[in-house]
Order: sequence, then C-alpha cells, then structure tokens
Amino acid sequence: MKKGVLAEPVGRAKQRFVTLDVFRGMTVFLMIVVNTQGSGAVPYTAMMHAEWNGCTLTDLVFPSFVFAVGNAMVFTRPGIGKIFRRSILLFMVGWLLTWYLSGASLGEVRIMAVLQRIALAYLIAALLVRKLSDRWVLVVSMALLLGYWLLLELLGVRGQAYTVEGNAVRRIDLLILGPQHMYREKGIAFDPEGLLSTLPAVVNVLAGYLAGRWVVRKGSSFETVAGLLVTGALLVGLGLVWNGWMPLNKKLWTSSYVVYTSGIDLMVLGVLFYLIEVMGGGTGGAVRGWKRGTVFFSIFGKNPLFIYILSAVMGVFLVMRVGSGELFIDWINRVLFQRVAPGPMGSLLFALAYTFICWCAGWILDKKKIYIRL
Repeated sequence: MKKGVLAEPVGRAKQRFVTLDVFRGMTVFLMIVVNTQGSGAVPYTAMMHAEWNGCTLTDLVFPSFVFAVGNAMVFTRPGIGKIFRRSILLFMVGWLLTWYLSGASLGEVRIMAVLQRIALAYLIAALLVRKLSDRWVLVVSMALLLGYWLLLELLGVRGQAYTVEGNAVRRIDLLILGPQHMYREKGIAFDPEGLLSTLPAVVNVLAGYLAGRWVVRKGSSFETVAGLLVTGALLVGLGLVWNGWMPLNKKLWTSSYVVYTSGIDLMVLGVLFYLIEVMGGGTGGAVRGWKRGTVFFSIFGKNPLFIYILSAVMGVFLVMRVGSGELFIDWINRVLFQRVAPGPMGSLLFALAYTFICWCAGWILDKKKIYIRL
C-alpha cells in the first residue's frame, strides 16, 4: 500500500497525547499475547479467561481496547454518514475474518465476534456523543448499565439468569441469530459477543470518551492524574460491591464487570499519564526512564486494528502441518520453547515471540509514516 492510502495525517497524530497511544498499544500487545499462548503446557492462570464468573488479566484486555476506542473519539468528529461507513466496514472486516479463520460455510458463519462488537459499540457510542453533552453521556451510561441488569434478571430463566444455559443474552441470540451462527461454549450455543451484551460494552466506549475529554480539558496536570486515579478507584470499589448481586462476568459482559474494568482502565491511564505527560513536561513528552517503553507500545497504538487483524490472519500458519504431521504450533513449541523453558513460561515465551513479529510489521509501517484507519 502506498503512503497516504487510508492513512491518518502525521500532523494530527502528533497532536494527540502520547499516553493514549501507549495505553492503546498496551491493550493490543496483551490481546495478541493472550490469544497466542503456546502449546505443550497449561498457560499461567492470568493468561487465560475466567472459567465463567471472575476476572483475570486476560479478561481486562478486550474492555480496555473498547475503552481506548472511546479515547480516540475525542480527537475526531466524523459526520453521521462516516460513522455508519466506519461501523459497517469494521463489522464486515470482522465477519470476513471470522469466516476465513473458521473455514465454515457461509450458512454457518458466526455473526458476532470481537471486531463486530467493537463496530456496533462504536456506532452507538459515536452517535450518542454527537448529540449529547458530557453530563447526558454519563446519565445514558448509567441507564444502560441498570437497564441491562434489569433485562438479564427479567429475560433470563428464573434462577439461571447468570448461567450459560439460562441467560438472556443466549436466549435473544438463539431467537435472532440462530444456533448455527453462534459460538459454542462447552458444546452449548452461547456467544460471548452476543447482541444484548453489546449494550453494556457501549458504556466502556463512553467511559473512554469521558476520560479523554477530561484529559483534554485539564491537560498535563496533577489534577488530571488525581481525577483519573480517584474516579478509577471508586469505580473498582463499586464494581466489587455490585459483584455481590451481579457477578463479574466477561462472557455476559455484566454491568458490574463494565464498572470494574472501566475503573482499572482509568487508574492505569492515570499512572501512565503521570509518568509520560506530567513528568515528561507536557503533551508529547516522555520521562527519560520510560522513553524506550513508550516507543515500543506506541508502535502497537498507532496501527491497532491492522496489527490485531494481522495477528489473527498469521494464526493460519500456526495450524499448518509440518513434515512430521504435527501442527506447526505444536512442533515449534516442542522443539524450541518447551525445551528452553518447560511449562507455562515456555507457552508465554512463544506468545511474546509471535507478538514481536507483529510488532515488527507495525514498526515498518511507522517508519514509513503509514497509519491505517478505517
């Protein structure tokens, strides 16, 4: 692809806070790492999703990326037509990627997945922020979380509202999408990126947007950091309290999970903002000791969707068979990574190596000043 094709102008990118690129880059980095754990050993618990209820490091990654989508919305004001075009294009890219990776027939392709959820959540959030003030965005966010809680209780099977079989998300997906177009959770048709559970995901986008608005208004100041840290801590506490009635559950994307993950994102953003912007002396600065790490994660943050899609497409090579008849991922882990570091560390080293290959592709694009946007 030539310079400038689907590329964001370099000048506009430089006006953004480095922290937001780093935060987005960290989420892409973790998304690839947790998705590409090596074989031959059980990965570390933190590198796997919670079995059902609960929240591991891996369960924080997707909502953090959605939160970062909201951050980016602060710097663009596309028209309604462009919002719909972006959403449709992203949804179709996600659907085609799902079809390509699954090898399923067109009549049985899963409809919802990661990029499809991002597309729908972005669409709803972008339309809301065009029409509403920040105060009303906050009010709508609260209404979505409380309304979703109510829908799960009312539409789920009595006594099974938060189980795989009886939740309202599954019931609505079965009715609208059909079991042939849904993910399978232990043999049961249930989609962790379901239609109904996309509604609370909109709030993660809106939380990222409001955080970005706060950062832009207050600039590189201690007030910015304090606001992010205090609000984040309060939301984490609220999420943990709410967990007593509505469990933290990524697959149902429960309202308590949204509040909890948004709180963690705000606190991480606050720490990064202090280290990169405040100690670095303003927008675009970077404290000396963090300069190298800033550059590394910024590479992921400048081309997040491209690098994520590349990591998924490259995964096809991992399931190719080598001369011994083994899958390539099993062979390379057996002869190299599990020999160097047997057990979960070897699994993690493989994931890091794979992620670094994806980073190299992003580094080349960055050197050529190519920043791919939908």
